[in-house]
Amino acid sequence: MYKIIDSINITEFKGLKAGKLLDVNAKEILTISLEKAALFPKHSSPRDASLILLEGNIVFHINNQEFELKKHQVFCFPKEEEHWVKAVENSKFLIIR
Repeated sequence: MYKIIDSINITEFKGLKAGKLLDVNAKEILTISLEKAALFPKHSSPRDASLILLEGNIVFHINNQEFELKKHQVFCFPKEEEHWVKAVENSKFLIIR
């Protein structure tokens, strides 16, 4: 149901490496920035989504669970489940849905 992907963090530098991070039928890509301690209020996504944390540290709250995400982690979550996000530090992320 929920999945954290560490592919970016564990990829070693050795020549050229290319790989598929996600296989999604995305209709939009959103960019979000949150100042430290700021909240992205409770909402839901109309489609299954993936969040890619570009910078910072956030706590993603969904279905009475918390997921702490760090730079370069990818978090996948299903459509229509209410969730909210709190920035532990200044953070930027992409939402692909």
